[in-house]
Amino acid sequence: MEKSEPKEKPSQVLEKAEAFDAVHPTISEDEIGGLRTIEGHLNATEDDILEAKEVAASMSLESVRKLMKNVLAMHDGDPNFPHVTLQKIKEFMENEDVMVNPEKHESLVQEMKLEAALITNNSPYAEVRAVTDNHDDPTIPVSTIRAWTIGIVFSCFLAFVNQLFSIRQPPIRFDTNMAQLLAYPVGKAWEKWMPKKDIRIPFTSHVVNLNPGRFNRKEHMLIAIMANISRSLPYTQYIIWTQVLPQYFNQAYARNYAYIFLNGFATNFIGYGLAGLTRKFIVYPSYCVWPRSLVTIALNTALHNEENHAVLGPFGKMWSMSRYRFFMISFGAMFVYFWFPNYIFQVLSYFSWMTWIAPNNLHLNILTGMQNGLGLFNPLPTFDWNVINFRDVDPLMVPSFSTFNFAAGMFISGLFVLGLWYSNGWNTGYLPINSNRIFDHFGDLYNVSNALDSRGMFDLEKYSKYSAPYMSAANSLVYGFFFAVYASVVTHVVLYHRYELKMGFKNLVKGMRWKRKKTEDEGEGEQQQQQTEQTGEGEYMDVHNRLMAAYPEVSEWWYFGVLVISIVFGVLGIALWPTYTSPAVVLYGIWLCLMFVVPIGIVAAMTGIEVTLNVLAEFIGGMIVEGNALAMNFFKSYGYVTCAHAISFANDLKLAHYVKIPPRVTFAGQLVATLISTLICTGMIKFQMGIAGVCTTNAPMRFKCPSENTFFTAAVLWGTIGPIKVFGKDGQYKWLLLGFPLGIAAVLVFFGLKKMFPNSQGLRQVHVVAAIAGGLAWAPYSFSYAWPSVPIAWLSWIYIRGRYLDFWSKYNFVLSAAWAAGIAISAIIMLFSVQWAGIEIDWWGNTQPNVGCEGMPCKLYTLRKGERFYPWWDPSKVPAP
Repeated sequence: MEKSEPKEKPSQVLEKAEAFDAVHPTISEDEIGGLRTIEGHLNATEDDILEAKEVAASMSLESVRKLMKNVLAMHDGDPNFPHVTLQKIKEFMENEDVMVNPEKHESLVQEMKLEAALITNNSPYAEVRAVTDNHDDPTIPVSTIRAWTIGIVFSCFLAFVNQLFSIRQPPIRFDTNMAQLLAYPVGKAWEKWMPKKDIRIPFTSHVVNLNPGRFNRKEHMLIAIMANISRSLPYTQYIIWTQVLPQYFNQAYARNYAYIFLNGFATNFIGYGLAGLTRKFIVYPSYCVWPRSLVTIALNTALHNEENHAVLGPFGKMWSMSRYRFFMISFGAMFVYFWFPNYIFQVLSYFSWMTWIAPNNLHLNILTGMQNGLGLFNPLPTFDWNVINFRDVDPLMVPSFSTFNFAAGMFISGLFVLGLWYSNGWNTGYLPINSNRIFDHFGDLYNVSNALDSRGMFDLEKYSKYSAPYMSAANSLVYGFFFAVYASVVTHVVLYHRYELKMGFKNLVKGMRWKRKKTEDEGEGEQQQQQTEQTGEGEYMDVHNRLMAAYPEVSEWWYFGVLVISIVFGVLGIALWPTYTSPAVVLYGIWLCLMFVVPIGIVAAMTGIEVTLNVLAEFIGGMIVEGNALAMNFFKSYGYVTCAHAISFANDLKLAHYVKIPPRVTFAGQLVATLISTLICTGMIKFQMGIAGVCTTNAPMRFKCPSENTFFTAAVLWGTIGPIKVFGKDGQYKWLLLGFPLGIAAVLVFFGLKKMFPNSQGLRQVHVVAAIAGGLAWAPYSFSYAWPSVPIAWLSWIYIRGRYLDFWSKYNFVLSAAWAAGIAISAIIMLFSVQWAGIEIDWWGNTQPNVGCEGMPCKLYTLRKGERFYPWWDPSKVPAP
């Protein structure tokens, strides 16, 4: 529990600054009077500036100029870096008179020294400084029996709960912050009641203390990292679902536990083999913020930081509430409130109030409906925080520019969806506008068994007698935006981050060189020199890299060993059953990851938005194994999950980097938690298969399997029928391939505009990849899910952060963690109580969301019984149904 301190008035804080300057006079008297102005320019709190002054006093003007040259090279295109600070740095670098007559530019020089001190002695980002500590004590115990025991228990729990909720629409995730919250009292109870006794670990000679003393934040973060790993579910579960369910491929052998486990193990672990290669690119550089990590660290700080300073906040009030108390109040409020939108009063979740005027009005529903419409023009669509976070784009967590670009991209792409549907392009007017299912030419759900032989392979004759596949307007354009985002992410990183790429490759090559074995003194001396010097052209070491130099690094060979083992398991999982798939698919996944892991990782580290390779993987796989949906699914899984897991593990490495957990301890925790997750999820999948009505429109507890339906859609399009028939030169959807050049063109256009107007603050906030990623959110979700995050992001990141930085730094990420935890606990209790017992509240507040077109999607055109819409194919080139 934190200790509360007396409130401090703003004048008292300023008196402290003046007293500090009396001892460390690095800022003139005039600047002391403008302390608030400096805070705004540097985007720093008073405490940040006071600490930076002492470091700034020892910095020479030449060293500052050299550092700022490197800062400009790395951060000029960085939308997270404060615009005002960047302009000040440019003014400093472009004015040659500063070096000749520094006394004439005293204010600018001192401000640049402060910025240089902030960058090297802390972090250039206020959001990172708000939750991380720029000091470390390497003697604090981390790898304790307490941390490992609690970590393993929570890994089991999170794997169980998240697998259970993974098939819900929308899903409910028991996240890392929830595990942190519950692990805290367990750790404190261990600290209080466990005897301080040395015990020997079975089958070893290693002796550990059962109670190592105070439960510290590093132990706690190791538990959180293990929990975060365990919540990552085996991606091959989607293959299993599409194989075993009768409405899909109905292949009984896929229920075998060994089959599920081997493939789950391989896909879960294969990303580790490449995670080591990402460290120089997306973990160690300071510009890789990893916004999702900051919420986890904020909760950790709230629970363990005993300091509590009053801060100036809204309404001119000094806020002295501790982070811990603020978390508990926010958590309790959300725990109680979530019962209303999720169970008691579901209208609060699906607040399509405009459609209630005329529930069966097709056009009104399409424009404003939340479930079966596009929701483009509903200004107040939901009061459910879980809906607002539907794609893990928490407006309190990710930077505001990410939220704004994502929402803008989704809105603009929604206008294209609207135009396609109303023009009946690709016969979309006969289908629901925003469905993630595929249909036949009768407007019914596509029955894939009508196009398969007895082995589950594509049968051209049966396909010709049945139907070509058709997609809704939203779903078809989503594929076009996927093509665009792949081209744009590579183009964006090459144009905006080529400098960082060059530095990363240099460090990677340097770290992989064979070296002679040195004596212990030589080795320690060289390691210290490498970590403390400015290594490489344009590279600078922030405080977190320097502090982590105290711990031995994980060898690349360890990662390589995990890679080999996972490849073996993957080959066995494919070869021992009638999958009709080449085991070489595992190597294909590694190849695809090598191409994209760094570009995608950089974008995720800076924006909080991750681009997945699932569509590109199925596009390539579908062309290689056309007609074999199962083989394409394996191509897709290894092509996608290898990169996704490598990036996820890199995120955890950054988390440990911020909190100063030894890399080898982090590596061991990741491996143990991943193995636990694989075992638990395999068992849970078998249990879920037995739930009556699972993955149907009438599924209990909202277990409608939205992701599984999307996966099946992709399996039919890319595997059974193949991308050549669907997207080839004679395919109906061939024009969607224009997404590739358009994605490149969009990045080039805005890159050119930024070069023409380098000082434009608005253009710096445009992130083309994040905007295109907004177009991927359609089907089955609507714009009503994305829009509510915009005003919240503005309130948090623009209004409050800009006016009350100390207040925002203290409470913003804690609030995000508290609300996520409240939702998770509330949902679990609901599920295993009233929902599991089938107790429903039948009243207007729960039935209204499903009235009219919101309950059953309305279509622009209808077909009479036995009628079909006109075919698109050329009979001379593509066999017609």
